[in-house]
Amino acid sequence: MSFDVDVSVRLGAQVLGAAFATGEGLTLLFGPSGAGKTTILNMVAGLVGPDAGHVRVGGETLFDSAAGIDVPAHRRRLGFVFQDARLFPHMKVRANLLYGWKLARSEDRWIALEEVTRFLGIESLLDRAPRTLSGGEAQRVAIGRALLSGARALLMDEPLAALDPERSEEIMRVIERVRDELKLPILYVTHDREEAARLATDRIEVRPL
Repeated sequence: MSFDVDVSVRLGAQVLGAAFATGEGLTLLFGPSGAGKTTILNMVAGLVGPDAGHVRVGGETLFDSAAGIDVPAHRRRLGFVFQDARLFPHMKVRANLLYGWKLARSEDRWIALEEVTRFLGIESLLDRAPRTLSGGEAQRVAIGRALLSGARALLMDEPLAALDPERSEEIMRVIERVRDELKLPILYVTHDREEAARLATDRIEVRPL
């Protein structure tokens, strides 16, 4: 089992949450706008604290309200890829990639910089500044940074939404390779039906509680 999640949180007058367990592959979180899909990702990542429930990834408990467990976000070994790449603008691509690697414990590092750049086809970008990258190039770097952080799984929040069709196709192929070749479990949010149909191996509907 990859993700075992049962969480809820009150935000204002609304209670958001979900309960699901997934196997390997890419699990799509879908539902209407405002249902809390991004909030679920943030609770799994440790960026939003649930009011109740648990988060387990790969059998390890990262959050359990009853047991008083709440592993800090930077120790959860979950790579987060956002809609916008969120690269550090003052760092070259190489430094952006190595940022997560430096934060990871040595025993958690399972892939090297050279392997990531070759896998993603970004060897020629290492000395570039983020502002000079196309949207597709920036997302490949963002995925590489997530992999180098020692991630055991990836969380992706509409990673193709800001890209044109050509760049979207490019990054979809990258995500398919991460899913199929690296065998990393992925929790994924998108509103695009074609994207969902192509990438998802499992689907979880999210609705306000």
